[in-house]
Amino acid sequence: MTDAAPRPDSPADPVAQPPTVPPAVPPTMGLELQEGVRIPRRQIYSWALWDWGTQPFNTVILTFVFTALYLTTEAFLDPAVAALGENDPAYERGLAELTSGVGLWNTLAGLLILVLAPVLGQRADATGRRKVWLAGGTAGMVLCMLALWFVEADPAYFVLGAALIGLGSVLNEIAGVNYNAMMVSVATPRTVGKVSGLGWGLGYVGGILALLFVVIANGAEWWGMPTDNGLAFRVIAVGCALWALAFAWPILAFVPELPPTKGRAKVGFFASYGVLFRDVRGLWHTSRRTFWFLLASAVFRDGLSGVFAFGAIIGGVSFGFSADQVIVFGIAANLVAGISTVLVGFADDRFGPRSVILSTLSVIVVAGLAVVFLRDLGPVVYWVGGLILSACVGPAQAASRSYLARVTPAGKESEIFGLYATTGRAASWMSSALWTITIAATGATIWGTLGIVAVVLVGLVLMWFVREAPVAGART
Repeated sequence: MTDAAPRPDSPADPVAQPPTVPPAVPPTMGLELQEGVRIPRRQIYSWALWDWGTQPFNTVILTFVFTALYLTTEAFLDPAVAALGENDPAYERGLAELTSGVGLWNTLAGLLILVLAPVLGQRADATGRRKVWLAGGTAGMVLCMLALWFVEADPAYFVLGAALIGLGSVLNEIAGVNYNAMMVSVATPRTVGKVSGLGWGLGYVGGILALLFVVIANGAEWWGMPTDNGLAFRVIAVGCALWALAFAWPILAFVPELPPTKGRAKVGFFASYGVLFRDVRGLWHTSRRTFWFLLASAVFRDGLSGVFAFGAIIGGVSFGFSADQVIVFGIAANLVAGISTVLVGFADDRFGPRSVILSTLSVIVVAGLAVVFLRDLGPVVYWVGGLILSACVGPAQAASRSYLARVTPAGKESEIFGLYATTGRAASWMSSALWTITIAATGATIWGTLGIVAVVLVGLVLMWFVREAPVAGART
């Protein structure tokens, strides 16, 4: 009797059993390792205070005071153009050139963030030295604010002022990459929305207090201090630097450092770009949701940054707000944003960050279009539309950070948040470029708003195709 023929599915049959490739195993998310961990309140508030301490750079320097009320005013126009008065076309074009000049430097800053942030974040993960990069970026931003003391009210100093603010934005983002990464060590899957909202909310409150100081000092006529040559604004910049020094340090003292990524070899700076490319390619195979969210957020977060970067300029140039009115609006906007951001953090943990992002971006598009096309109704349009925008920008940013924390693989927090920061909290190249091009083409600042709205709208469309992140206790 002969041996029976092997069965077609027999292991002895090499044709019937081709080599198989095991499916890619989804990586463990950093927040998953925090499940059930009790986080001391001191660590949570120490982490959130960094936003409180550094927010005046965004609120006072970048948005409502130094840039809007000083750097883009007639103080930096050619004296012959300034003498023509507000109703002269050459005067309006001169102010438009200043606002587009600020946009140009913000564009360059955004491109620098695009190149540096992911690689520096990756190197922080590999070495476990996130606090070092956080401290260095924060210190550099503080030095930029201190250096604004030398920006006198003369056209010759405009480039210095715009360049310092652009560089400060880059350093702020480098610090922010590691700050965001460290959120994983002070949150759990059930609290990350509230923790992220707390950080943003405290940041807005810090901005409010800084603006209130400016209002009080202005009402007291700066206690007899001379205000010529831009001295009041230069003192404000120094005050913001001291504020950051006073409140940004607890995170370094009380929040634990995340451990270095295991199994990652240390490579040179330029070789890090090769590692970065392989990691991004790996995200496509093992964490595709993270990949697509990074793409969508790179668009809509840039639009959100543009809202705050250029919002006060629109109020001052397009709606004729006085310096006091811009500051009062800034206080109201930050108050609304702070309250809405903290409250919406609870909705984030209940319904998921994607729902929060889609809702707020939709409202921002409608409100932005209303500000442009109803502008002839006067300042009330800016007040209503601007406060609606403020109530949505903060929650969208906090929910975006929460979403990414939920889908970031353990050990890659700074690298992923570095990719996330390529657009930056300050205006990056997309919104800044469209702002600059639109104003240059039309000769009027108000139309720059449409460039920002367009970026938000594209980001909204992209976000529709991104799946919800895992939310503890909620259906996804």
